[in-house]
Amino acid sequence: MLGKKLVTAQKRGETRALCLGLGMVACSMMMYFFIGITIVPFYTKSVWTTETVCKVLKANIKDKVFCPNNEGSEDEEIFPYPCLQVWVNLTASGQEVMLYQTEDTLERNPKCSYVPDKLENSKEVKAQIETIASNFKKYQTFPCYYDPGGTQTNVILSRLYPSKGLLFAFLWPTLMFTGGCLIIVLVKISQYVSVLSAWQ
Repeated sequence: MLGKKLVTAQKRGETRALCLGLGMVACSMMMYFFIGITIVPFYTKSVWTTETVCKVLKANIKDKVFCPNNEGSEDEEIFPYPCLQVWVNLTASGQEVMLYQTEDTLERNPKCSYVPDKLENSKEVKAQIETIASNFKKYQTFPCYYDPGGTQTNVILSRLYPSKGLLFAFLWPTLMFTGGCLIIVLVKISQYVSVLSAWQ
């Protein structure tokens, strides 16, 4: 009687462990799919792939411009902010080009190098942009990214999804997938050993 209870408990434990392993594999596949339709297209779409050195030529703050947070946004989501324009000397080609913070900055407003997040206090926005402009004037040389194909003549300060970020995004689903497969393999080995012991 006790042996039957032990066997039943063992089978329940194996079933739960097997369900856990399959659930981990399924979740990792969903994460792979999510990363594949969100992050990967932005990474492959970006043409600013080569890193070089940029030297600041001028950093000016122009009159206020209006910025919509998203395309097709309502009027209340459009807010004015000082337009910072940073021009740099591209070391790779020696050209004078405009610098943008990221790829998204160019899409949101091609006239400005930096687009702030929506803040209710306009003084905070102004102070933030002035601080960024002073940092550019202080640190004259810094790494930046340009388009080696020449389709984009401007440069960006940082990529939204660099190679390291993409690898880090794939790290967690890979660990989950590996852990799930390992659990499934261990359960199958345990079942095989149990069957072999009972046969002997």
